[in-house]
Amino acid sequence: MALHISAVSMIFFAIMASASSASINQEDYPADEGEQASSNDNLIFDDYRGKGCVDDSGFVYKLGERFFPGHSNCPCVCTEDGPVCDQPECPKIHPKCTKVEHNGCCPECKEVKNFCEYHGKTYKILEEFKPSPCEWCRCEPSNEVHCVVADCAVPECVNPVYEPEQCCPVCKNDADHGGQ
Repeated sequence: MALHISAVSMIFFAIMASASSASINQEDYPADEGEQASSNDNLIFDDYRGKGCVDDSGFVYKLGERFFPGHSNCPCVCTEDGPVCDQPECPKIHPKCTKVEHNGCCPECKEVKNFCEYHGKTYKILEEFKPSPCEWCRCEPSNEVHCVVADCAVPECVNPVYEPEQCCPVCKNDADHGGQ
């Protein structure tokens, strides 16, 4: 008899481990020769087919009962054919989403990136900044930094000079202006 209980226990655990949205038929788990139980033998566990549903954790639900199986945050209803679960068409997650929560049936974006990073520094959307004297940048709503470099006119002297904090070269001496 101990061998029979062991086989039934193995079938029970196999059924519990593979419970999913489809109904489980006992024919899917044939017994070995010598372990065949007659139709009059009592089983250690109840047969819930057509009467209820079993989730991944082994919890049993009545027909018509609403539950949340362990593998999904979407609600299911127990039917005679097994669990029928909501599978809504979830909205797309924003591409700039930095924090996604999976508490409900559909994932939700909880935080959208609203800044830019440029050379290790963070800037607010629409913030303008000068990374160098010759360069002006702006953090765009697309979270990208767009920069322009100063367009310097060609100096009218022979030896133009670059001053600190100046972008374009300047003429220092009047003698450099074409000998005037």
